[in-house]
Amino acid sequence: MATIVQKFGGTSVATSGMRERVVGKVLACQSQGHDVVVVVSAMGRLGEPYATDTLLGLVNQAGTPSARDRDFVMACGELVSCAVMASTLRKAGLNPLPLSGWQAGIMTDNTFGDARITTVDPTYLQSLLKQGIVPVVAGFQGASSEGNITTLGRGGSDTTAAALGVALGAANVEIYTDVEGIMTADPRLVPEAKVLSFLDYGEVFQMASQGSKVIHPRAVELAMQRNIPLVVRSTFSDAPGTTIANAVLYENKRGQPVTAVAHILQVARVSIATPSDDGALELDIFSRLAEAGVSVDLINVSPEVKRFIIPEEAADKARAALRTLPLTAEFRCGCAKVSVIGTGMRGVPGVMSRVVAALREAGVRILQSSDSHLTISVLIDQGDVEAATQALHRHFGLSTE
Repeated sequence: MATIVQKFGGTSVATSGMRERVVGKVLACQSQGHDVVVVVSAMGRLGEPYATDTLLGLVNQAGTPSARDRDFVMACGELVSCAVMASTLRKAGLNPLPLSGWQAGIMTDNTFGDARITTVDPTYLQSLLKQGIVPVVAGFQGASSEGNITTLGRGGSDTTAAALGVALGAANVEIYTDVEGIMTADPRLVPEAKVLSFLDYGEVFQMASQGSKVIHPRAVELAMQRNIPLVVRSTFSDAPGTTIANAVLYENKRGQPVTAVAHILQVARVSIATPSDDGALELDIFSRLAEAGVSVDLINVSPEVKRFIIPEEAADKARAALRTLPLTAEFRCGCAKVSVIGTGMRGVPGVMSRVVAALREAGVRILQSSDSHLTISVLIDQGDVEAATQALHRHFGLSTE
């Protein structure tokens, strides 16, 4: 009997009517002869009483919480959701058992707010499944070896589901959300964006890293290590969704070098003019930024100038980190990063020229660019994001997916 891990996001468990839909998904999976492990996020979004951001606001209002305090309270949202979902499943005649992340065997390092999973012991979950029990696991959390409650960062429930799927050797991990799958672009910017029926792990990892918010990159990375298929689908329909798996040749069937367009808003470009030297100053630049916890991207280094982007919210921190160095750093805020992604571009000439042509026709100026085997990214003014995304989507024929 195969095991399926089903993860349900906050909107999927926010109301009694939505939770009834979750029951239907679990029953449908069981009717196919599968064992089911359910993973849930906190109920609802900011403003609703048990949403993670609401709980975080509560503890912040009380004073100046430590990182440990914040994790302690943030873990509560999933625990509440877990107990409510278990009660709903029990009412439907199932035999559920709500579990915290650590009760489900998830151990992490001691990095509060963004912990990494170190081990998953599936023994207890396996024993529950043998008894016909449906484990309902609180996502987004685990515990360190010191016994501290930790949270896994944004998208942590996806990571929980993937980690449990890997530990249990699941047939697949189903990520249920409020959209019908992963799309060729953000439909708020590109109304003609289409749901992709199949994606390669590498493509989805890049999409998630470049701004697509449907699934967390860590979850993709975990599933990819053991070749556990991920299926992203809607709680609110029977659409097949998007299957994410390891496939080498499928891009040839698609016949296009680009699969999707993604974007990241509110970034700042940092430009630093430096004299030609032995590299000591550039080492100081990036060391200072790393010590300050500033993540850099879209890096372009030459002897005369260093350019890279950072989150706009980190600009003050970056300025402070570089202040005592003998250099002048120019910060350009109000930028965005737009990327085209696809395994089909590997080794294919002319993709960059098509990107440039599409953006030129749309009147969008490229400030900087970078590329890999799977992506081409350009930095543009944030006000041009919609025009750029639509132009690239149209130019690469993605509406015909």
